[in-house]
Amino acid sequence: MRKDIHPPYAPVVFRDKAAGFAFLTRSTATSAKTVEWEDGHTYPVIDVEVSSASHPFYTGTARVMDTAGRVERFERRFGKR
Repeated sequence: MRKDIHPPYAPVVFRDKAAGFAFLTRSTATSAKTVEWEDGHTYPVIDVEVSSASHPFYTGTARVMDTAGRVERFERRFGKR
């Protein structure tokens, strides 16, 4: 790799606000906010709205759309042609 053209790749904590879940990984993303991690070191923290701990697909609370019911309701409302 050529030097001085790539952003720094360093450890960062991503914290899910909704679930209170955090994980440490490496990223090129940075933040001015920091947090002390379980290992005693301080890392930049990036707050995210949704992660695997709070997303309905991963938590099993995903809703299945009732397409048949929607079609029947439409036909009742506007009639069948």
